[in-house]
Amino acid sequence: MNMAENTVWAIMTGGLLSLALLAAAEAVVIRSRGAVRNLLLVVLVSGTAVLLSGLPEALFPGLPAQFVMVLKAGLGPLSNALGLRFLGIWTGGDREDPIVYRLTVWGSFGMLGAALALMVLAALAAPGDYTLLMLLSAAVNALAVLLLMVVAARAALLGDPLARWLVVACVILAGMVTGLYLKVLKIEGFGLGLWIFTAACAVVFILMMTVLILVRNQANRRLARLARLETGSDPATGLPTGAKLLSEVEHAFWRMGRLHGKCIIVCVYLSNLYELADSMGRTIDNQILAATAARIRRAAGFRCVVGMYHPRCFIIVFSTERKRVFDESLLTRIRSLVTQPLQVVGSNDKRQQFLPQVGISALTVVPDHAQPQDVIHDAEQQAMDQMRRRPPIDDQAETAC
Repeated sequence: MNMAENTVWAIMTGGLLSLALLAAAEAVVIRSRGAVRNLLLVVLVSGTAVLLSGLPEALFPGLPAQFVMVLKAGLGPLSNALGLRFLGIWTGGDREDPIVYRLTVWGSFGMLGAALALMVLAALAAPGDYTLLMLLSAAVNALAVLLLMVVAARAALLGDPLARWLVVACVILAGMVTGLYLKVLKIEGFGLGLWIFTAACAVVFILMMTVLILVRNQANRRLARLARLETGSDPATGLPTGAKLLSEVEHAFWRMGRLHGKCIIVCVYLSNLYELADSMGRTIDNQILAATAARIRRAAGFRCVVGMYHPRCFIIVFSTERKRVFDESLLTRIRSLVTQPLQVVGSNDKRQQFLPQVGISALTVVPDHAQPQDVIHDAEQQAMDQMRRRPPIDDQAETAC
């Protein structure tokens, strides 16, 4: 490599090293599994990019050629294996999309097997076979990038707000992988402009990936914290209401209408929201609402619409494709989380346990023939009727005894 190319790859390495140090600092400060996963992914992808650029060989000519080839052949598929596994977790795991989650798991195992096979072949191959090995590695990585794009696009199509940026990141990843393997294979006809583009793609991809993981991890931590209702805080629900809620529900109907799918409207009606207001003060209402909203969002996931029709009535809109059946266990999970006791803090730091009493209803609607306000009203009425049919708490306790 000439001095100009060395400079490009050195600048890229410096940028990737800076991002790796930031990821390490986050892992040390936050000490969460999400931060550790981010650090592992940043280090592995960055190391692969630096190795494929040829900079280590230019700086250290004495490196064993076969050892370097083993790393070049296997690190790309290995980083993609880790990326697919973490992507399945990032998109919500088995609860959000079981089909795609299984695809990421099996894809991860496939990439891991391919990485090990390529490393073994590289360790046994003669120097004349290195080009063929790198072609195989490039093909495996291209397949992995395509799989990452499919998963990201599906998540975006199903309503994950961050997945749209993940699609953009996957496009940038494709540019990075293409440029690096053109460099490794020494394809003629490409010059400094392509290497600058490749280096920029590497830094931008790692940066976007880090930000997306950081934002999702922060959202998960915030929901977990609000679901526990930490005392001393006065959080707002942040849920859409009124015209904004109706607009989001209408958009969900429109999106599923295009896909010929269905929408399930779930209403969670909190009947005893105000029962402690006289003894504890009006401030506890916001505490209860914030905790309930966080629990509902945590149970429902990120892809569905969650809003507040009015303070006692929470609305969730699940979207299902034409050939998929709605997972009824979601309702059980929502009820289980929402009905858990929580501690509220009133005036003069007075503390008391609040036991939510909720009614839950679910309506399946065909999006093309539904009006959001009418459907929400019907779901609310069903949830209220469920509460009316339930025996009083005292009667339930006597029956349990």
